Amino acid sequence: MTRVHDMGGRFGDGPVTPDPDEPVFKEDWHARALALTLAAGGLGQWNIDVSRHARECLSPQDYTAFSYYEKWLAGLADLLVDAGVVTAYELAGGDLSASDLAERALKAGAVPSVLASGGPADRDTGQMPKFHIGDRVQTRERSGNTFVDGGHTRLPNYATSAIGTIILHHGNHVLPDASAHRLGDQPEPLYTVAFAASELWTNPEYPNDEVTLDLWESYLSHAS
Repeated sequence: MTRVHDMGGRFGDGPVTPDPDEPVFKEDWHARALALTLAAGGLGQWNIDVSRHARECLSPQDYTAFSYYEKWLAGLADLLVDAGVVTAYELAGGDLSASDLAERALKAGAVPSVLASGGPADRDTGQMPKFHIGDRVQTRERSGNTFVDGGHTRLPNYATSAIGTIILHHGNHVLPDASAHRLGDQPEPLYTVAFAASELWTNPEYPNDEVTLDLWESYLSHAS
């Protein structure tokens, strides 16, 4: 079974129609939610994969009812408590105790340099790629995490058992399936794979479209 967030290509959700005139943040609190999430991440108690999985683990009722940044804040609240940064009592408005992480607080003047440096996920392990540009590959039959039942993965359900073509090799990158569960980086070769829309969906609206996905080597095998 798939989680509620794995909805790519689902029938009935309607088209995605970006508005070029839409503001970056529709409401002021959206910007504050983003800032709070980045600042909390700077405490070093989790990584981007752990934070993504926290949002995926929201209850289906909350996930479908919450707006985009409400999902961010709900996931962040769970992370803060799970990591012991604050207690549930403190988060609910109780008295705050002094934190050992106070010195790690992200100061305003450091924000530009921190954002510019980012969090690179490439790892120079020397592992040679199993696949090469132009190879035909097939994704795994199931999209689930092979380390943790119901765990995080970057292989979407709609792309399982699909045949595509390697068009880029990005070197070795942290494997989210392991990283999201604090099992270490376990880097693997990362590829961009191109799929025909008709390979992914039975009745695509535009069957001649091409869909590209960044996929890790363990998600793939040579197409027979």
